[in-house]
Amino acid sequence: MREEDCIFCKIANGGIPSETIYEDDMFRVIMDLGPASKGHALILPKQHYRDICDLDEEMAAKVLPLAAKIGAAMKKALGCSGFNVVQNNGKEAGQTVFHFHVHLIPRYEEGPAMVSWMPGKASPEELAQTGAAIRSAL
Repeated sequence: MREEDCIFCKIANGGIPSETIYEDDMFRVIMDLGPASKGHALILPKQHYRDICDLDEEMAAKVLPLAAKIGAAMKKALGCSGFNVVQNNGKEAGQTVFHFHVHLIPRYEEGPAMVSWMPGKASPEELAQTGAAIRSAL
């Protein structure tokens, strides 16, 4: 399934040119046009899925191994010391294009701080209550 007005469907299926670094029958991996660091790439499924909750099992099983493969190539080719695998779901989580995609962001020594947060605090009671609520929704 593809959506005609989805920019990532168009890019993933070759309708809009991109700097492609990997392609197979299920995915296209492209260089991000607004990179967070040198080498920032996006994994785009060729089929349309709104977010991670919309993925089928086959797609979900293949995306992380592909991220590892591309990340290892980034380390080798770019000399980065690590990389972030970032996947946003929903507007409040930072998703701006509602086509499931994964960001691969190379990280370099002395590079800027990214993808971080200040740890909060929660009581054991709050953790138990929150955990119970999530379990009941499964």
